[in-house]
Parts: sequence; C-alpha cells; structure tokens
Amino acid sequence: MGIYDKDIRNAVEVLKKGGVILYPTDTVWGIGCDATNPEAVARVYEIKKRSDSKAMICLVDSDARLQRYVRNVPNVAWDLFEFATKPTTLILDGAVNLAPNLIADDGSVALRITHEPFSKELCFRFQKALVSTSANISGQPAAANYCDIDPVLLEAVDYVCTSRRQEKKPHEPSKIVRLRANGEVTIIR
Repeated sequence: MGIYDKDIRNAVEVLKKGGVILYPTDTVWGIGCDATNPEAVARVYEIKKRSDSKAMICLVDSDARLQRYVRNVPNVAWDLFEFATKPTTLILDGAVNLAPNLIADDGSVALRITHEPFSKELCFRFQKALVSTSANISGQPAAANYCDIDPVLLEAVDYVCTSRRQEKKPHEPSKIVRLRANGEVTIIR
C-alpha cells in the first residue's frame, strides 16, 4: 500500500475513537465514520445539516464484510455487484450490526463494496463498515474532488485524508438500486 499507509493509519485511529473523517472513495469524496457507532453517525447528520430520516450509504471492502450487516443477502445482489460497470450501492432489507440511526425505518441499509484502492484499504484496515455520505452540506452539490469541498466541512471533521487531494477528475455518485428480499428491483439513481 505504501503511499497510503500513514494516511490510512491516521484515519483508522480517528475512526476507532468515534471521530469523523473526510476521505476519497470510489465515487465522490465522502464524510465517514464508524457505521456501528450511533454518536459518530449522529455527528455526521449534524455536520451535513441533514435530517436523520434520510439514510446514508455505508462502504465495505468485501463480500464477507457486507454479509455482516445484512441478515440475508439475496443471490441477485451478488450478480448486481459483479456485473456493475460503475460503483453501485444496493439498498438491502434486514440490516443488522449497525448504528440504529443508520438503519432506515423499514429496516434497510444502503451498502456498497468499494474496489478503489484507498477506500478499500481503509475499510479493510478498519475492519468495519464506514459511513460514506457525500462531502457536502445537505442540498449542495457533492464534492467530486478535494478542491470542491466546502471549507466549513474541512473544519467540522476530525481528520481530512491527504491521499488523492491533487486529483481533478470527473467523479459521480454511485448508482443506487433498491433490492427487496422478495427480489423486486427498483433503480433509485
């Protein structure tokens, strides 16, 4: 991993203490925290000035980790992840082992497996799901690159990752697909 090593170590240390970070993902820059820590999750909602009735996405590094957070992952979910041509978030029923304020009223959670090197290694080293909500104040455009992040957010978090700050590339939020336990599929975005 080399170049990311110190940055990831610092971010994991902050996450383990219940802190909030800004970090590059497989899509846009994200605001992140330990997805199992209700206080940290509440802080992310507060930082984003977002109603906690609006669910946030969680990022994981592997199929195995995803299965820790959903009671029964429908078989079609694996096909959707495998054949997706761009980062895809699935909203799945039966969320477990997550902060209660991260789980939607209907018991679902939005999860994405990241393949981008930095966020994948961060999730792997943290060993838990990470909140990955776009780095913006609710209602404003998502920060595609570090240079797009509102200075208010930079001040509000506990750690801002140093990796990929120089990047200036087009990045888009993930595709979001709602997958019900009965197999019903709805494309949200």
